[in-house]
Amino acid sequence: MSGLKIMNTVQYDIGDLVFAAEAIFNDGGMPGIDDADGLIVPAGARGVVVHFGHSELNPDQEIYLVRFEEGPDGILGHPIGILPEELTQEPITVDG
Repeated sequence: MSGLKIMNTVQYDIGDLVFAAEAIFNDGGMPGIDDADGLIVPAGARGVVVHFGHSELNPDQEIYLVRFEEGPDGILGHPIGILPEELTQEPITVDG
């Protein structure tokens, strides 16, 4: 392959229904979240993949833009960059 690096295959496609596999917290780079470590998406939240790509700093790292449902009406929120290990296609039950 003459030194070419093969990228990982994409796990999710645009339009795929996904769930937050864990609670997603702000890493400091999310505008509109007052608390630098504030909750962005609770575990089990349902969303849809709207775009995907790879990290500029680490081309092997996939990143998905997901719009998660918000509020009682389930309106889709702003796209959020999510790592594949933070997503699942299986609904999860949150004890609480």
